Amino acid sequence: MPKLWNETIEEHRRAVRDAVLETTATLVGEHGLRVVTMSKIAEESGIGRATLYKYFPDVESIMTAWHERQIAGHLHELAELRNGPGAPGVRLERVLEAYALIQQRRHGHGAELGALLHRGERVAGAERHLRHFLRDLLAEGVRAGEIRDDVSPDELAGYCLHALGAAGGLPSKAAVRRLVAVTVAGLRPQA
Repeated sequence: MPKLWNETIEEHRRAVRDAVLETTATLVGEHGLRVVTMSKIAEESGIGRATLYKYFPDVESIMTAWHERQIAGHLHELAELRNGPGAPGVRLERVLEAYALIQQRRHGHGAELGALLHRGERVAGAERHLRHFLRDLLAEGVRAGEIRDDVSPDELAGYCLHALGAAGGLPSKAAVRRLVAVTVAGLRPQA
């Protein structure tokens, strides 16, 4: 087949997949996981049920794919902040604030959906990846004298992730920023 034809087909498949993911996430957010059916997803996304089943076997697999895409987007956002301009401490603070805001948004998904989405090796792999890149940024901060050196960067990465996990229960961005400030204060070198 000509290259243009293959690219067009692939683009169409990607567009259908994206429409299904977004439609399903919206429906689940509005009605809950147990209420949403494949028929409703097909109807709302404007594709046939047979086509939908070519892409996904059930609602859970759609939500898992949606979540994987969300995780990849979050990791990309955090990596851009980590690799952006500024001293290590400044970049670290940007990463930690973005991570805390992600945690705050995630809290709104509900217990049932959270139990489905936050299991499995892919999520664990993303968490390991995040911990490693935080560790590396913290080590860079230690070398620059901006981060305390009496605790290993790996332990500090765990501290940051656990402390900022509490952002999920916070009511406002201002509260999230205060939590980040407290967390960052714990990373500063001892006087």
